[in-house]
Amino acid sequence: MHNFQYYTPTKVVFGKDTEKQTGSLVKEQGGKKVLIHYGGGSVIRSGLLDRVKASLAAEHMDFVELGGAVPNPRLGLVYEGIELCKKEGVDFILAVGGGSAIDSAKAIGYGAVNEGDVWDFYDYKRQPSRCLPIGVVLTIAATGSEMSDSSVITKEDGWIKRGYSNDLSRPKFAVMNPDLTKTLPDYQTACGCTDILMHTMERYFTNGGNMEITDSMAEALMRTVIKNAKILAEDPLNYDARAEILWAGSLSHNGLTGCGNAGGDFASHALEHEIGGLFDVAHGAGLAAIWGSWARYVYQNCLP
Repeated sequence: MHNFQYYTPTKVVFGKDTEKQTGSLVKEQGGKKVLIHYGGGSVIRSGLLDRVKASLAAEHMDFVELGGAVPNPRLGLVYEGIELCKKEGVDFILAVGGGSAIDSAKAIGYGAVNEGDVWDFYDYKRQPSRCLPIGVVLTIAATGSEMSDSSVITKEDGWIKRGYSNDLSRPKFAVMNPDLTKTLPDYQTACGCTDILMHTMERYFTNGGNMEITDSMAEALMRTVIKNAKILAEDPLNYDARAEILWAGSLSHNGLTGCGNAGGDFASHALEHEIGGLFDVAHGAGLAAIWGSWARYVYQNCLP
């Protein structure tokens, strides 16, 4: 086995109606002026955005909004968010949505409090010294960004998609209500389940040593996702299956399933980033297209 560090500072608030606690959770973190960052119309149509605003208002908090986060979130919107934060004196960012909104919020958080171009961090030219605190109200089980140190941004100039990881951006809290994922199209639910499996398999299928307990947890996580993904294919409104998938998404990418092994391969993720940047495919779908070929290429290197 390998030495490892395991760091998970995110407070998880899980279950029905938990989005109503958002205001008190932001207050707990000392936030006073909040940027609410979200994607398209689903959070508006479902009433979630209004509930989140009401929760903030109940704690007498000021907030500004920035919508428009899309799959494979764009650098252009990140720049817009950075300027808005600086102009409005934002001291806390609340991402309402899925991985795209969360990843974009993390990039905004870096850019708002560090000098220079935020893309430098994603281009590995320099490191940030801090990040605005981030909170999450999650609406899809997929990327695990609600507990992870990573974010992925697409630069429109050249359609370059790059990931960056730093503990500074780990969310302070994540609100997870499985009911909020029931409005997802079947395709997005399937893509999310694939992404969760991939986050686990990229760490599980390595040849750099292992820990039995870590492997066992990874295997249980994958079995759970496979079982409940099949349930959701037939019964998309099944709360218990939604809950299992939602929690699995967080555990798959908060570092737990990489403890004591070589840390993961992630070649499939790197390849998908190139495809996603150029062709704007859903991340889980791109991974599904790639991983089988990767597995056939490497499997004889580590048969156990």
